[in-house]
Amino acid sequence: MKVILKENLENLGHIGEVVKVAPGYARNFLIPKGLAIEANERNTKAMEHARRHLEYKRSKTLELAKQLAARIEALALSVAHQAGEEGKLFGAVTNMELAELLKAKGFDIDRKKIVLAEPIKHVGEFTAIVKIQSDVSATLKVTVTAA
Repeated sequence: MKVILKENLENLGHIGEVVKVAPGYARNFLIPKGLAIEANERNTKAMEHARRHLEYKRSKTLELAKQLAARIEALALSVAHQAGEEGKLFGAVTNMELAELLKAKGFDIDRKKIVLAEPIKHVGEFTAIVKIQSDVSATLKVTVTAA
C-alpha cells in the first residue's frame, strides 16, 4: 500500500514522500496516528498543494533540531558514582541515567535516542551521541567521578 508521509519517520522517509508500506502497518499505525495518509489520486493532488507548507515545516523542524543539538553540545554532564580503588564503578552509567540527568537540566530526550557504545563502567570523561532527528545528532560530554 502506498502512503504519503505527514511526519519525518526515521526508518521510512521524510515529510511529503510517497512510500510503500504493508497494508496493516498503514491501516493500524500510520493513518490512525496521523503520520501518513493514503496515496490515492485525490490525496496526491491535495499533497502537491500542501508541499510548500510541508517544506516549510521540514525546514523549521530541522532548524529547531539543530538549535537543540547546539544546546546539548554546549552542555557537560557530571555523574558521581561509587567507585573502587582503580576507578572501576560499582554498577554502570547507562543511557537511562543520562536521560534523567538531561530531563533535570530541562531537555526532554527519550533514552532510546541516547547512544552509548557501551555502558560507562570507569571514572573519566566520555561522550554519548544524542540522535535528535535522522540527520541531526549531537555529542554529549559526560564526566564520571567517584563519590
